[in-house]
Amino acid sequence: MASADKTKPSSALSLPVSVVVLGIAFIYVSTVFVFIDRWFGLLSSPGIMNAAAFTALAAACALTYRAAILTDPGRVPSTYAPDVEDVHSPVHEIKRKGGDLRYCQKCSHYKPPRAHHCRVCKRCVLRMDHHCIWINNCVGLANYKVFFISVLYAVIACIYSLVLLVGSLTYDGSQDEEKNGSSFRTVYVLSGLLLFPLSIGLCVLLGCHIYFILHNKTTIEYHEGVRALWLAEKGGSIYKHPYDLGPYENLTSVLGPNILRWLWPTGNHMGSGLKYRTIFDQGASTPK
Repeated sequence: MASADKTKPSSALSLPVSVVVLGIAFIYVSTVFVFIDRWFGLLSSPGIMNAAAFTALAAACALTYRAAILTDPGRVPSTYAPDVEDVHSPVHEIKRKGGDLRYCQKCSHYKPPRAHHCRVCKRCVLRMDHHCIWINNCVGLANYKVFFISVLYAVIACIYSLVLLVGSLTYDGSQDEEKNGSSFRTVYVLSGLLLFPLSIGLCVLLGCHIYFILHNKTTIEYHEGVRALWLAEKGGSIYKHPYDLGPYENLTSVLGPNILRWLWPTGNHMGSGLKYRTIFDQGASTPK
């Protein structure tokens, strides 16, 4: 999976990415130097502990966000060709059950299972989930795990910041209000307007991807599956997602077999992205 280790050039910077970076910086500064300082005092033991914990969490969020931006999601090798003689190789669109070979007219080469063409990146992406404007990159084979972890850290950071915001509001700082009332109110209003909808949106996004991981689906496959389910019910048959191998196997296929490294942003266990186990395989081995 050498191609998946390549990084995107500096053009990964965009307006949405800049907005996210500024948002992270604002939330960090307001949380540490306003909420924590006003509630506990930065030089007190609780203040130091909370500031250190939130700083570590913000750093993890920022680093995984950067990795999601810069990691190439996975390129289809130029030499890739489906093995039509391998009866166990899913060279056909599984959702079509015996349709034509998967061929991309725009890239002029065959597509492996679960690969899709991105109109924004103008190329096929291995195990493509979706194109995300907030990272100015596709989410695919090589960066899906780090994208998921980044969202997880962001949710924890937002909830943590909200707790500190609400807690600091209970602080009776009448002298501080007299001296800095206007500036404090501005920070609290802006933080509340940012944190509340952001927390809700990120929680919904995290919940969706937890569901996708447990069912071994990408966002694209989920929407395709809704239509496939409707067509199956209309035809009197039962639709099953071909890559759903059970919750535990689905989970380890994305986060890795070692539970101690589930929150570590590595994806070497994902394989080449050219072949995947399906529910139709009999005694199939791990994809290569």
